[in-house]
Amino acid sequence: MEITETLNQDLHREFKIVVGAKDLDEKLTGRLAEMQPRVHLKGFRPGKAPVSFLKKTYGKSLMGEIVNNVINESSEQALKDRSLKPATAPKVDFLNELETVVNGKADLEFTIKVDLMPEFEIGSLSGLEAERLVADVQDSDVEEALQRLTDSQKVFAPKGAGAEAEKGDMVTIDFEGKIGGEPFDGGKGEKFDLVLGSGRFLPGFEDQLTGARTGEERTVKITFPADYGRPDIAGKEAEFSVAVKMVKEAEPVPIDDKLANSLNVETLTGLMDLVRNQIRTDFTRASRGHLKRRILDALDAAYDFPLPPGMVETEFNAIWRQLQAEIARDGKTPEEESKTEEELKAEYHAIAERRVRLGLILAKIGEQNGLQVSQEELNRAVAARARQFPGQEQQVYQYIANNAQALAELRVPLFEDKVIDFISELIQVNDRKVGRDILFLDPDAAAEKLDGADAAKKAKPKSGEKAKAKKK
Repeated sequence: MEITETLNQDLHREFKIVVGAKDLDEKLTGRLAEMQPRVHLKGFRPGKAPVSFLKKTYGKSLMGEIVNNVINESSEQALKDRSLKPATAPKVDFLNELETVVNGKADLEFTIKVDLMPEFEIGSLSGLEAERLVADVQDSDVEEALQRLTDSQKVFAPKGAGAEAEKGDMVTIDFEGKIGGEPFDGGKGEKFDLVLGSGRFLPGFEDQLTGARTGEERTVKITFPADYGRPDIAGKEAEFSVAVKMVKEAEPVPIDDKLANSLNVETLTGLMDLVRNQIRTDFTRASRGHLKRRILDALDAAYDFPLPPGMVETEFNAIWRQLQAEIARDGKTPEEESKTEEELKAEYHAIAERRVRLGLILAKIGEQNGLQVSQEELNRAVAARARQFPGQEQQVYQYIANNAQALAELRVPLFEDKVIDFISELIQVNDRKVGRDILFLDPDAAAEKLDGADAAKKAKPKSGEKAKAKKK
């Protein structure tokens, strides 16, 4: 076997490997000799068929396996001899016809191309800082949550004869929509219960039923939004014939011990405590999301090293395919986002680089500190995923157990969260009090809003400065 390095470029290596036909034949002969005692062929005593006959019978199929094994072994040898750590599986390209190699008429010649893991050191993490957004649970938060609970417990009763439907009332309706005088799929319903003001229907639909009475028929006109999820009706005007079968009003649900009892809680005080704790849990989860993002930002800013091009390209292709699918689904073009395709590709390529860099950083921190996802943690994640598909739990378990990719999709975020938690104990975390409106924003949107508020605060003149400005 001859291994020749043909390209040495940053984190990329290429090799040419030649394995002689004679070497392959020797491996084949050795394999057949191992098989011989176990082979039963007609016309020969058990285990006595000559190797030459076995070669004619099984040689071609066995040679295919041998070639595959030789490729794997020689590729590993090329990397091991040079102490190289691959970042991705080597890409193999054959230099001659594989058929002639399998038939024993030519040497096996091929090239391998491989990206390497970058060498970088993780310094002390104690010098890093990250901001965590936090919010206190207010009494108003508890009151709103209790109000939502009462809404879910509402019972609607028919209004008096001739009563008009108001916001918050429920109307039972039959409806049929048409576009250009023609019915369309999904535009018809019967005995549909709609709470006016709930926002379940398109803007304007519910408003046009305000004031309706039981037995009344109305024509409702709306225009589907241009970005509606169905391109066939997006942006089009529709006219609905609506028959109001019943107008109902909600009976008041007091916030008291009876409400608590209906939810299997003894007292209203106990219910309020449960609600407050649940809100606090939700706040903590949101705070953790913001902290995680800021930690990743800090790591991305602290470390800069060459990245394996193949890993970046694979990540970019995944992101780009997802973007293309979203654009196709929404019926948009890159130009509608005020960006050319080249600009979008550059933007998402930078995102791919960030993801790869952070993945390598987190992997190294986890490796250096012995952080691992336990089997118990993985089992809990599998169970949680299975619960998302009621009635199909067993199929989900089997799919994940037999699919390495599906298992990795569960393991990777668990490992990432474990490393993030480890880092958060070492770095300086600065808490920043915000309102719940900020806390539950996407990290980017929250940062943008807070940065804008900070800039406005810095630009705002002091009271004395205001007075001077007025005098001028």
